[in-house]
Amino acid sequence: MSPEGASNDEPEWVGAWKKHASAFDRVKSVTMTLSEPQPAPWIAEEAAVSPNTARDHLHRLIDLGVVTVTENDGTRRYYPDPLYTRLRDVRELLRGTTKQELSEQAADLKNDIAAWETEYDVYSPDVLRERATTDDVSAEQAYEFVRIASDWELARYRLSLVQDAIENYDTWTSDPSSITV
Repeated sequence: MSPEGASNDEPEWVGAWKKHASAFDRVKSVTMTLSEPQPAPWIAEEAAVSPNTARDHLHRLIDLGVVTVTENDGTRRYYPDPLYTRLRDVRELLRGTTKQELSEQAADLKNDIAAWETEYDVYSPDVLRERATTDDVSAEQAYEFVRIASDWELARYRLSLVQDAIENYDTWTSDPSSITV
């Protein structure tokens, strides 16, 4: 049976998702969570739609500037547009947040980064990941290093968003309609 039709062997949550979210919304939802580009058939399966439906919606998302495409070995692969994602994240920061609160968030993030630099005696998450692979590091320590490196990268990203929001705060908050998604 097609992915869009009802199926007795699909998990209950898939049926509920299909009932409450349009095919377009499901394709967008799946695509916006990707950490690496995926082909339309993979996205279609995850979104419980046919590959042609997925392709149609992906092309619409490309036209909207939400998704971008790359071609690898003759296969088109789709993923969230980095600029769209970044601006969406900055908008979310600006909603209901004062410039002072953003400054405090920046200070907290800088403090976290400085603490990791001091605690692990490294200057970047990549160096910490490299340390996780050395022979003298236990598996438990390696997992901790990898987790901290991920947290560190997220903190760097969040800090860059907060800095953008602060630098452009007056411009972007002067017109409330510019903050809507």
